[in-house]
Amino acid sequence: MLVVGGGPTGLTLAAALASRGIQVRIIDRQAEGANTSRAAVVHARSLEVLEEIGVADRLNARGLQCPTFSIRDRDRTLLSLDFAHLPTRYPYTLMVSQAVTESVLLERLRELGGDVIRPRTLTGLDQDAFHVDATLDDGSTLRARYVVGADGMHSKVRELAGIGFVGGSYAESFLLADARLRGGVPRDEVVLYFSPAGLVVVAPLPGGVHRIVATVDEAPESPCAADVQALLDTRGPEHDPAIVESVLWGSRFRVHHRIAEHYKMGRILLAGDAAHVHSPAGGQGMNTGIQDAVALAGALAKVLGDQESAALMRYSFERRPIAERVIFLADRLTRLATVGSRLRPLRNAALRLLARIRPFRWKLAMQLAGLG
Repeated sequence: MLVVGGGPTGLTLAAALASRGIQVRIIDRQAEGANTSRAAVVHARSLEVLEEIGVADRLNARGLQCPTFSIRDRDRTLLSLDFAHLPTRYPYTLMVSQAVTESVLLERLRELGGDVIRPRTLTGLDQDAFHVDATLDDGSTLRARYVVGADGMHSKVRELAGIGFVGGSYAESFLLADARLRGGVPRDEVVLYFSPAGLVVVAPLPGGVHRIVATVDEAPESPCAADVQALLDTRGPEHDPAIVESVLWGSRFRVHHRIAEHYKMGRILLAGDAAHVHSPAGGQGMNTGIQDAVALAGALAKVLGDQESAALMRYSFERRPIAERVIFLADRLTRLATVGSRLRPLRNAALRLLARIRPFRWKLAMQLAGLG
């Protein structure tokens, strides 16, 4: 087995395969610790599947548990979801940086006898009925029974396999920053603020830090404290304003909502951002990839063990509709957050009405937690 991509999806897949006794090689174009990707949310279902490879407890020990997710329009709470009663051992959102998640997964992979070959870039794929030959940037070739692309939105595996990536992009750019704040920001709650100026997510991280994600027409390349303060002044709490004390780091990115036309092309498969990308609203991206990885590891184990020849096709048929639902939910949250001023009172009234309907709150909480 060859896995291309050393992010959370690729590391989860490699560890899940190694835990089943399957020989796996994983290559990544980035040096270890060089990933500055944006994910910080681990949902309940992801923790459940990570139990299978022995990392759920390790992540829990290094993360911050947030039992509540809310949508607000400045100081007014429009919708509040309590995860405490969900049918899971993990009735909360775990806030932990992606760097920590990757380090925990890599540690577990090494315990299982695996590692990541870095930095190494895939340049070619050639498959027949029995194998895939992968050519690397140093001219070497690796032969595997299957190759999995877990190499992100700009997947080389997907490109070489000729798999389409359909969808579109949001007009706005997104600002991302980790900042130290004081004032009216909770330490046990993830908040999605709606505003005519755009959305802003304020989520606590361990160590007294908050993750800020916001839509901006043209976000600065390296956001400073003044940039983040301006966002919170116009979109965050008003009665007890959030004050930015410092910004630890920041970046900008553009968000697409796209999905691969196929998850399988012969002996080439896709998982994670190589298969689907969407808005960060709801914090679903990394979680869907982790769940892809564990599902794919189970399917590969069945096929490699000659237990079930159709398992990989079923992986594609089952996981792609899940990604479509995640994209739909993230897109709706993003568009709800950015409605114009004329529709804002109607949107707020509708959300407050829906918030009174217990089955609606339950269904949305289950969806966000990955349990739906």
